Amino acid sequence: MKILVCDDDREIARAIEIYLNNEGFEVVKAHDGFEALNVVKSEDVKLAIMDVMMPKLDGIQATQMIRNEKDIPIIMLSAKSEDYDKIIGLNIGADDYVTKPFNPMELVARVKSQLRRYTQFGNAKESAEEGIYRVGGLTVDDNSKKVTVDGRSVTLTATEFGILKLLAQSPDRVFSMEQIYESVWDEPAYNPENTVAVHIRHIREKIEINPKDPRYIKVVWGTGYKLEGDN
Repeated sequence: MKILVCDDDREIARAIEIYLNNEGFEVVKAHDGFEALNVVKSEDVKLAIMDVMMPKLDGIQATQMIRNEKDIPIIMLSAKSEDYDKIIGLNIGADDYVTKPFNPMELVARVKSQLRRYTQFGNAKESAEEGIYRVGGLTVDDNSKKVTVDGRSVTLTATEFGILKLLAQSPDRVFSMEQIYESVWDEPAYNPENTVAVHIRHIREKIEINPKDPRYIKVVWGTGYKLEGDN
């Protein structure tokens, strides 16, 4: 599996390459944003690691442009640790953010985690029948924006539908409240627990026979929610 590593510090790029090679990954290196864009266009890379501060074209601009080419996971690297900088990186399309200096094995672990999520999400989308997601007796039709449970039509608000569709696209995948909020509301999550929990409760009241003992939407304590795929 091929990974792009883009950092103007060649020693850091080489060190990351060594660790990734040891885990069986093939690495293509770049040292500025323009080189990274050329790699993405010419190589079948499955994930990109992008430094923020680079000459010619920085990592923020390059990430935005990569998003126009491919929907691959992007992990940003930066010496800045302020929350504001992390939010900018995540808002422009990055999937994860690692602050320098970092533990190389932690970076490798994050690479593997992002690739697993990407593969699972991609498989779910490919297997979906023209935007129709089925989990047990639950059907979410993204074309007509309709939801049925065991053949019974259920009326959801737009926000409720967005949450349920997100969960239905990747059955058994656990989404944190932050991930749910940022995906559905399309804005940074600031203490989203109450907002997300209220909407989940409303959805359960509409799709579950017994909302207190849900068949579909399960809570994973301390982590988030998932749509149970084995129904």
